[in-house]
Amino acid sequence: MLRVISTARHCTRFLASSSSTSRLTPELKSKIESIVKADPVVVFMKGTQKEPMCGFSKNVKLVLDFHDVKFKDYNVLEDQELREGIKEYSEWPTIPQVYVRAEFVGGCDILVQMHKDGEISAFLDEKQIANKHGDVKETK
Repeated sequence: MLRVISTARHCTRFLASSSSTSRLTPELKSKIESIVKADPVVVFMKGTQKEPMCGFSKNVKLVLDFHDVKFKDYNVLEDQELREGIKEYSEWPTIPQVYVRAEFVGGCDILVQMHKDGEISAFLDEKQIANKHGDVKETK
């Protein structure tokens, strides 16, 4: 069964419903909520921004670097619980995952499409995130 989940005006996603047991404990949910709220832009990725360990994570880094967006990275390869928990938390099955102001934006495909469509700077401006091609030059 598919269900539609909309996170922002730029993104509609389809997810298969799952009857699997949730790995998202209350403690892990609280940890993830703290992480996504701690920094304006957070990326859960394979590797780090200095050394991405997969092409999708590298592409997210390249898009954010192109727009001069500072972000906090979390290497899910170092924490299996976080790797599985973030998928449950966002209801998004893949890594990387991008959060802006604690709002899940999407993965590599969404971020790259926003960049290609010229939407990313306006989105970042709306969220008060400094970016090279937008109007906001200092993150508030």
